[in-house]
Amino acid sequence: MSIKKKVTSAIAVGLAAAMTMSLAACGGNDTVADVEDNGELITVDVFDSLANYQGEQKGWFAKLIKDKFNIKLNIIAPNVAGGGTTLFDTRSAAGNLGDLIIYGYDNGQGERLVKANLLADMTPYLDGMDNIKKYQSAIDSMNETIGQESGVWGVPGSVSSRPPTDPSEGLEPTFGPYLRWDYYKAVGYPEISTLEDLIPVLKQMQDKARETEGSNDIYAMSLFKDWDGNMMNNAKQPTCFYGWDELGFVLAKADGSDYESITDEGGIYDRVIKFFNAAYRAGIVDPESTTQNYDTMNSKYKEGKILFSFWPWLGQAAYNTVENKEAGKGFMIAPLKDQKIFSYGAHPNGERQFIGIGSKCKYKQRLVKFIDWLYSPEGIYCSGAQTGGAAGPQGLNWELKDGEPVLTEFGSTVLNGGSANVPDEWGGGSYSDGVSALNYPTVVVNDIDPDTGYSFNASMWPSELEKANNYALNKDWSEFMGGYSTTMEYLEANNMIDVAPGASYVTPNEDSKITTLRGSIKTEIVNASWQASFAESEAECDKIMATMRDTVKGLGIDEVLDVDMKNAKDQQAAREQIVKDYAAEHGSDE
Repeated sequence: MSIKKKVTSAIAVGLAAAMTMSLAACGGNDTVADVEDNGELITVDVFDSLANYQGEQKGWFAKLIKDKFNIKLNIIAPNVAGGGTTLFDTRSAAGNLGDLIIYGYDNGQGERLVKANLLADMTPYLDGMDNIKKYQSAIDSMNETIGQESGVWGVPGSVSSRPPTDPSEGLEPTFGPYLRWDYYKAVGYPEISTLEDLIPVLKQMQDKARETEGSNDIYAMSLFKDWDGNMMNNAKQPTCFYGWDELGFVLAKADGSDYESITDEGGIYDRVIKFFNAAYRAGIVDPESTTQNYDTMNSKYKEGKILFSFWPWLGQAAYNTVENKEAGKGFMIAPLKDQKIFSYGAHPNGERQFIGIGSKCKYKQRLVKFIDWLYSPEGIYCSGAQTGGAAGPQGLNWELKDGEPVLTEFGSTVLNGGSANVPDEWGGGSYSDGVSALNYPTVVVNDIDPDTGYSFNASMWPSELEKANNYALNKDWSEFMGGYSTTMEYLEANNMIDVAPGASYVTPNEDSKITTLRGSIKTEIVNASWQASFAESEAECDKIMATMRDTVKGLGIDEVLDVDMKNAKDQQAAREQIVKDYAAEHGSDE
């Protein structure tokens, strides 16, 4: 997550200069014409800003696409190669970024790629490409952002057929107060009315865990610094429990009803810093929080050393193994009475990444067919097949029984974190080694497969929900929480979720002066947030935050806030517009 963003940002720094060099090298529109395609095996260079693997695609996915398209994928991944700017500059200066390009189109990047003739217009190759054509509105939205009145320069990713007012998440939200349910049960399920009420509850849980396991290195909470940006990243997370999300130095409510500066005295961010400080003074915060990185912290979750998680994809992914769930152990969402959790709405127009064809590609028609397949039900299942994602290949991972999809024994193993070798007829080798290295979500996996009527995500199938609800952990959580079978069912039934409609809003490029001011201001905010969180008294915490507010005022934060506040309100306008557009196209936003 953070690595991907940092590398993409690094590439973007040198993008304008690279575009200039590329234009000089290309000498205008020099899109290469297709050679006669005799169907021979070809190696496809994929410049992929999302990939976490570099080299040739291996295993079952490689065999699948070779059998279908007679292609091999060679992944070029700035995330892995390091020096992402240099890699991008070198290839773009030569006028050939790759045969396939997976990249972001926001912040002017898509527009510059088109102007530099690094992308080919796919329009001449779309006859019969019905899967791509289904997402014409998403393509139109991308064109508007990149300043193109016509053409198909790419197909956006993470598109959804669901209304923008529907949560994009599956069984769990993106954010939420997740705690070790077994120790919450062990201390008698105490009531948690507000965020601040978590502190005495977590203290009881920590004491119980240390007593039970005979270990004093168990802590309720653990923090890390390596995702900090405009603010202390960890401090932003509990604001999402109350419907807020960030844009620059502004926190905005999902429904557009309120906006705050993160420096507001008595604001939601200030409240979280005080919460952290109270937790620290209660002795329930890991003392290594100020020096460890995410990976170090994550290992502690796997070892059962931490009892509270800001996200389900941290605590549950690390600790909720089948063995632990059968034993009644694991992370589940807390019954925080005043929570109203921020949820990202489904994106009918996709998000800010796209897949396109490089201008120097010689086999454009074949690769457009490949892209079209990626957006087909089979392609969605197979390219999104990883733990917590799409179900994978039919016939290997799942099958239809009485018209309903069910996992095979093999599929159940590999989709629940287990390891297994793929049968030879599917390509052999380790299943995990054969997962698509593109790491590119074409369609949100929680969407419905039109061929089966069920989600692409196996965890949402009735057969899998029945299994999950039989685990001792899930049973106990469900009984205590009123009989709800999933977190999202509980949150929606109790009006505890606040959906920000899924609009493809792109923050405009900011003036260099604002960028310079932001750099010095965010350093002050982040440093003060950490110091205040670990202050030895409430008074010292308040003093540190007050000093920070005076400092950033002098540094010109008001000028930056004017920009961020306008962007936040423009984002809200885009959210409201996508709801209207969807209703106009479909007759309703329901």
